[in-house]
Amino acid sequence: MNTYKTGILSEWYARMFLRMHGYKILQSRYVTGRYTGRAEIDIIAKRKNIIVFVEVKNRPDLMSAWAAIKPAQVARLRNAANTYLIKHRWTGGARFDVIAVCGLKIYWAKNAI
Repeated sequence: MNTYKTGILSEWYARMFLRMHGYKILQSRYVTGRYTGRAEIDIIAKRKNIIVFVEVKNRPDLMSAWAAIKPAQVARLRNAANTYLIKHRWTGGARFDVIAVCGLKIYWAKNAI
């Protein structure tokens, strides 16, 4: 399986995982518009009065998943999240989570970035 298909499958696992924990998936693969530094947020989910922006990483182990999240990517993700919040006039809470899919294990880090 190529990396694109692996990524799509990992995001599907992450969405199912979030649903099992009571989250409603608002959007998958949200991409900001042109000239905004173009970032893609893998999953945007909601539970009660909080929106969660989720970055999904598929790596062989947890350490390499964390190493794959670079400061430049974090900055792009934050800008994309701000764009989403402004566009939807969200007034509740928000946070960034990371879901790492490592083989058959799923690791969920809340407030990770």
